[in-house]
Amino acid sequence: MTFTEPDITEDLIRGLLREQYPDLADLPLKLGALGWDNQVWRLGDHLAVRLPWATGSADALLRKEHEWVPLLAQGLPLRIPVPQHLGEPCERFPRPWLVTTWVPGEPADRAPATRPAEAADALAAFLTALHRPAPDTAPTGRDRGGPLADTAGHLTRALASATELGLVRDPAAVRAVWEDAAAAPDWTGPRLWLHGDLHPANVLTTDGTFSGVIDFGDLFAGDPAFDLAAAWILLPDGAVDRFHEAYRPSPDPATLRRARGWAVLRALACLHIADAGVHGRPGGKPSWGPPAQASLRRLTATAGQESSTP
Repeated sequence: MTFTEPDITEDLIRGLLREQYPDLADLPLKLGALGWDNQVWRLGDHLAVRLPWATGSADALLRKEHEWVPLLAQGLPLRIPVPQHLGEPCERFPRPWLVTTWVPGEPADRAPATRPAEAADALAAFLTALHRPAPDTAPTGRDRGGPLADTAGHLTRALASATELGLVRDPAAVRAVWEDAAAAPDWTGPRLWLHGDLHPANVLTTDGTFSGVIDFGDLFAGDPAFDLAAAWILLPDGAVDRFHEAYRPSPDPATLRRARGWAVLRALACLHIADAGVHGRPGGKPSWGPPAQASLRRLTATAGQESSTP
């Protein structure tokens, strides 16, 4: 069953809490955000309730977060929503749900980072801490993180569509960045833990720099280039080089090339989501357009910088 917005109300959530976690049932409760997979309701000052509402895949993602995120949270320099309780399906609501810690801040699509050095250092420190070797039982990516060359068909379709909509001015330059990235050697290191979905609405800012990272539903293990792509979309102009200098271990040229290719794909996806928002279509977010445009501008302006060596 897939739920829609009217099915999830304050009364429903309070009923779930009274049944399964009664000590939390009387805390103040208000809607916080409508995400792609989940609704997020703030519970008191320090907690949140996340309930699947728009996709059938959200159930498995919530259970994955409950299993793995608490093991990764310790030592991360930015705040993340740490699962506290897993709500089980019941007659009132036949899907799993989570109680997590609440992470304050504004999504970066609405409040972009404006302090380049601080933001670059904060993102580098977070990914350095997160990108640790994962066990063999760690999850794999749903539709992401494999060999970049496997995304050729998706790149062609997304780029053609964005060009037809007038969202990309120089498709040949964009394709050239991706082709160089796809030709880079594959990752041969250990599978590392990755956030897997570092788009502008999943990273929070406070006072012009990054303060939190949310939504670990796409957590998986693989090539760090997939997460490193976020630097081109999240950071202000002039900060990407500092990010690469601060991230440890220093990424090799091949990893940077692959990261640029994943950044192209992420930017194109953000452009389509932004266009949907401009035209009032479901799931659209106009605020995703500016960071995506800035990302493609930076990527094409610096084409070839990482391709001089393998």
